[in-house]
Amino acid sequence: MKGRRRILVASTNPGKLAEISAMVGGDVQWVSLKDFKDLTEIKEDGTTFAENARKKATGYAKATGLWTLADDSGLMIDALDGQPGVMSARFSDAKDKNRKLLDHKNMAKVLKLLQGVPKENGSTSSPSRAKSRERTARFVCCLCLASPEKILIETEGVLEGFIAEKEIGENGFGYDPVFFVPRLNKTVAQLSAEEKNAISHRGQAIRKLIPLLGNIL
Repeated sequence: MKGRRRILVASTNPGKLAEISAMVGGDVQWVSLKDFKDLTEIKEDGTTFAENARKKATGYAKATGLWTLADDSGLMIDALDGQPGVMSARFSDAKDKNRKLLDHKNMAKVLKLLQGVPKENGSTSSPSRAKSRERTARFVCCLCLASPEKILIETEGVLEGFIAEKEIGENGFGYDPVFFVPRLNKTVAQLSAEEKNAISHRGQAIRKLIPLLGNIL
C-alpha cells in the first residue's frame, strides 16, 4: 500500500475499529465517528445489511470528505425467520448507552425466544421445516468503502453456527457469547482476538477488502 490515507470507520464501536485496524494495518490512519463532533447520524433504516452499509459509507464520506468504511452486520437465526437481522444491535428495544449492558439485553431476548428450541431436530421429514425449528444461525457482515463521490468497494462475509442455551465466554462483543461454532466447539466469546479474526464474518469481509483496497491506495 502506497501513501498514508486517513479512512473513517463509520462506527463508534471500539471493537469494530480495533478489529479492522488490526487486520488491515498498512499505511492507513484509521479514525472513528468519535473523532468528529456534531455529525448528523445516518439512520440505518435499510432492509438489508448491504443497503445499510452503503447508506452509512456514502453519507459519512460526503459529510466528512474522507473515504469511509462502513459495515452493517448482525445475526440471523433460522428458528426466528432470520431475526434479529438488521435489528441486531437494537433487538431488545433497550435504550442503554452502556454497550455491554445492551448486548446482554439483546442476548437475553434471543435466548428467551429460543426457549425449548433444540439444537437439532430430526423429527420431521421436511428439511426446510426442520431447519426453521433449530437453533442454526449465521453472522453476516457487509462492508462498503466509499469516497465522497462514489462507492469504491463492497464485500461480504458469513459465519455459520448455532445459538447456545446460555452465554459462554468473556471475549468479543455483541452476540459472541451465545454464538457457538461447532467445528471449534466454542462460542465466539471463548476465542482470542486472533482466533476470532481468522473465522469471523467481519474477518472474512475484511480479508476480501484488503487486496482491493491495496489496488486503489
